[in-house]
Amino acid sequence: MDAQGRGRADDIDPADQWVLNPNTGEYELRLAPSAPQSSVPGPRRPTSSRTDAGGTRETPGRETAGREIPGQRRRRSEPEPAGRRSRRPVKKKSKARKALLWTGGSMAFVLVAVSAAGYLYLKHLNDNITSVSDDGASTGGFSKDKAINLLVIGTDKRTGAGNEGYGDAGSVGHADTNILLHISKDRSNATALSIPRDLIVDIPDCPTEQSDGTTKVIPGTTEVRFNTSLGQDGRTASCTVRTVTELTGIKPDNFMVADFNAVKTLTDAVGGVEVCLAKDIDDKQSHLKLSKGTHNISGETALAFVRTRHSVGFGGDLSRIQLQQQFLGALMRKLSSNSTLTSPTKLLKLAEVGTKALTVDSQLDNIGKLKDLGLELGKLNPKNLTFTTIPVVDNPAEKVKATVVLNETKAPPVFQAIKDDVSFTDVKKKQAQASKDAAAARLEGTKSAASEVRVRILNGGAPAGSAQETLSWLQNEEGVLKSENAGNADAALGKTTLEYAPDQAAQARELASLMGLSGSALKPGKSVTNSQGLPAMTLTLGKDYQGAGVSLTTPTKAPDVDSKTTADKVTCAK
Repeated sequence: MDAQGRGRADDIDPADQWVLNPNTGEYELRLAPSAPQSSVPGPRRPTSSRTDAGGTRETPGRETAGREIPGQRRRRSEPEPAGRRSRRPVKKKSKARKALLWTGGSMAFVLVAVSAAGYLYLKHLNDNITSVSDDGASTGGFSKDKAINLLVIGTDKRTGAGNEGYGDAGSVGHADTNILLHISKDRSNATALSIPRDLIVDIPDCPTEQSDGTTKVIPGTTEVRFNTSLGQDGRTASCTVRTVTELTGIKPDNFMVADFNAVKTLTDAVGGVEVCLAKDIDDKQSHLKLSKGTHNISGETALAFVRTRHSVGFGGDLSRIQLQQQFLGALMRKLSSNSTLTSPTKLLKLAEVGTKALTVDSQLDNIGKLKDLGLELGKLNPKNLTFTTIPVVDNPAEKVKATVVLNETKAPPVFQAIKDDVSFTDVKKKQAQASKDAAAARLEGTKSAASEVRVRILNGGAPAGSAQETLSWLQNEEGVLKSENAGNADAALGKTTLEYAPDQAAQARELASLMGLSGSALKPGKSVTNSQGLPAMTLTLGKDYQGAGVSLTTPTKAPDVDSKTTADKVTCAK
């Protein structure tokens, strides 16, 4: 403390300066006033009504240097009881819970949503962040009003002290563990889809930014392990993004990469997470030694847990994935149930650790963008976050089973459900159900004959030639002769729509039946004039169009999967 009874600015713990603003529900950094304060202890004296020429009110007995600047908060000068710090009341259900610290990868990461902060501290956090180019492989970044697809990659690269005993000694950092996290458009649910590292895939050509700013195209390869999409032949994380898109048909919005240290530092920061084992484990390779039952793990033990495979299940990568999913669920529960989110000290510690633990794509290269993403993730309820794995089977080309291949029967419906934003958990939403009921009602009622259906067809995002393809199919195979190709729509649509006037409802129901359109695709509106000057409906083919005659009805229930768990449940590893 200095002579005035106040600590120097550089001696103040930043965490002590964060307070909850009850009006916004967010933490704000309250810096100490720059003006000198009164050295007189005890209660403040009543202020007089005398005002100087500048309009500043003065208090008798105070020197000008101790004058309070208008609009500036005075610091309390009276001493506080020993061992106690001033605390501000916190609402139990504060909006600060929105700033959810979320972990979403087997190597573990946390998105720290830091609210309004001082410029210097934000700059410090920004300096912690390491970003790499997405090389045009992503969508260009998530949007608050759309579903979000985030690819989380855990590498096996030995980075940092203490990691000599893990991974391959000479590894350049392969895509050892991978999770495609899909957050629904309405933020009511999410699906974390694990991608096995030993899955045989085709890796496409990868345009990759080099250190000198030039771009090099790294040739793709066929029928190789998924984990070689990163590190091998100079591939960066953008190559892994392209491989995921090629495999699933889902284009990630953003990606994050974490190494071994992420698990250790982040679990230490939250005070450990609770996991459960159905049997004793003493794995010499992963260095995990734990007895049957529940344990609070962090640091080296946490890293050993997520890397263990030989002592659980069938001893392969698929068994390890189940451990990693259990670990992430435990971390979600810890962050959403304890006092972390209402503690400025813990938030700042996690902000510090989290920004250092991750490598992010160039669309997430500052704390503001990470905060926005964290706020979107913070809307999730752990019970509606489903962990599952891409359906696979043993590689039939191998006598000694070491790799897996896609289950061509079960995997496509899983990919399609994610693309269609279908939840893998039963989410109760009264408003959504009412909307579904209204959409379903549009399909009920009489239908016109196909020969009476009059429609103009526009291409609104479907492959080139789709409007003509649909026109030919409707006229030649379905008898919808009063139809015409109207060219391209003004804007691309994600889903096909059919707009019609009230007196065209019967025609709309018939066309919906022929094309397999759901009730949500039918848009009551107004008719348009066709080339003959007659009223017609408007059919706009969206990006979901898969060919003439292919049903466009979106499934409302996710397919069954072999393995599924939610973040709110504790499942003991066997």
